Amino acid sequence: MDILARHVDTPPTSRSLRNSGGPAEVPRVVIVGAGFGGLEAAKALARAPVRLTIVDRLNHHCFQPLLYQVATGTLSPADIAWPVRSILSRQRNAEILMAEVTGVDLCDHAVLLSEGRRIAYDYLVLATGAAHSYFGHEEWAPSAPGLKRIEDATEIRRRLLLAFERAELADDDAERRRLMTFVVVGGGPTGVEMAGAIADMARLTLARDFRHIDPRNARIVLIEAGPWLLSAFPRPLSGYAQRALQSMGVEVWTSTHVVGMDARGVSTAQGGGIDAATVVWAAGVTASPAAAWISAAADGAGRIKVLPDLSIPGHPEIFAIGDTALALGPGDQPAPGLAAAAKQMGRYVGRVIAARVQSRAAPPVFRYRHLGDLATIGRKRAAVSFGRLRLTGFIAWVFWSVAHIYFLIGVRNRVVVALNWIWEYLTLQRGARLIVCPRS
Repeated sequence: MDILARHVDTPPTSRSLRNSGGPAEVPRVVIVGAGFGGLEAAKALARAPVRLTIVDRLNHHCFQPLLYQVATGTLSPADIAWPVRSILSRQRNAEILMAEVTGVDLCDHAVLLSEGRRIAYDYLVLATGAAHSYFGHEEWAPSAPGLKRIEDATEIRRRLLLAFERAELADDDAERRRLMTFVVVGGGPTGVEMAGAIADMARLTLARDFRHIDPRNARIVLIEAGPWLLSAFPRPLSGYAQRALQSMGVEVWTSTHVVGMDARGVSTAQGGGIDAATVVWAAGVTASPAAAWISAAADGAGRIKVLPDLSIPGHPEIFAIGDTALALGPGDQPAPGLAAAAKQMGRYVGRVIAARVQSRAAPPVFRYRHLGDLATIGRKRAAVSFGRLRLTGFIAWVFWSVAHIYFLIGVRNRVVVALNWIWEYLTLQRGARLIVCPRS
């Protein structure tokens, strides 16, 4: 932590120097979070006369849309993650600090770290992302991990693979059926992609690997509280996704509310229950506690209500972006929690700050441009809504694959992911099927 100590023990910031009548330094911009929005804001400030500090409790940026492929053994964690220091190594005005933020001192304009240290700022960008939401049932978390971090993906992978290994050892038929039952809660893109990937893993990848069980007999259940899967997609694509999953052997339960969950499985409001050893949560997210740090107004999901320039009411020097912000899109609808939205917000805020420090006119108010929706449904199938374009089946799967490879960071990651997908497509094999047990 020497670098952290050196940073916080440096002379007073530009704000304190101006207040004391000393020589003014360039403004300091602090970005909390190195996700899609935070990185895009940092890059937008590359040529601005600012001192830029990016703070994140992790040392890497994770490409979350492909986490489910880590969870199901198609990709390794390093294939979809990249060190933040490496991403910004050529940006001379940027420094990276690996630390956990616990609050913000609005009076002294300082970010508070868990070590008790402080980082002064002239401009602050909150890009802290979101966490899993269990809708008031946090006791469900140990039984049903969500999928937001690499640690989540490797834990889910461990549970999936261990279930088959334990089923191979089981003598009791009922216990074997429970072990080979997998439940995914939530019918959005993450849930649909996760259910399809589990089905492919069981029926294709693992089909010939066991002697006492047949993985093709695995039961996969996708539970959605609403009447449709992929509710943000055009209705025909939602119907296609459901039919595609069902053709793969996935049971789709729509209009079904989960009301109970433990190590044995789940129970629903409709009176049904499922004995399952493995449950994956893909039903909801909530914003980070950033709103509480600055005592800002927030919606029910914890997103900070921002002004049209994404700044905080009463604090023009503080901005919120990505999953942290309640920003409006077309038709004054909230911008969705997608990578594209976070990147647009980050780029916009970077330009706003750059304009302010250089005394230039600020860009027009932020308006989210929806680029489209994509979801893959197992091998060779996907649903794509791109403007007026509607694609399904193999061509949609190719479109989805190319789009995701394009948005990966780094040439190495793009090449490795592309080669992995080609290898799996040709051989049906997944090379990242490692069971890594947590420390006891």
